[in-house]
Amino acid sequence: MQIKVNQEQCRGHALCFAAAPDIFVLDDEGYISVDGIVTTSEGRDEDVRRGVNSCPERVYTIVEQTSTGSRPRP
Repeated sequence: MQIKVNQEQCRGHALCFAAAPDIFVLDDEGYISVDGIVTTSEGRDEDVRRGVNSCPERVYTIVEQTSTGSRPRP
């Protein structure tokens, strides 16, 4: 699974980190440490969705894989 991360929108609530700390890595100040497209580990879809859905700022977008490439899921 891939997620698109908009680091600029992060306000440091850390709810994503609480859902899955090994997937949603924060910097020393408590903000998401990556920006752009991130590929997550296979078999972790439920944890990824829980973290994505916990973010009040909607920093994350799940990217659906298609046969012709990737596209953000509405």
